[in-house]
Amino acid sequence: MPRPGSHKYDTERARTRKRLEDEGVASDKAADERAKEELRERGMRPAKATERAEGPKGER
Repeated sequence: MPRPGSHKYDTERARTRKRLEDEGVASDKAADERAKEELRERGMRPAKATERAEGPKGER
């Protein structure tokens, strides 16, 4: 799954937002919030950091 802030996530959020605007969601802000919620429901969440991701100097 793409992480928030990545290009793929932003592209998907923009497509979802456009679809919501076309369906008649009142404002841009409301469409943006609903798009974020939809992506969260679909499982597009940031990956949890693991010990392996920290690397040899990650404990500092």
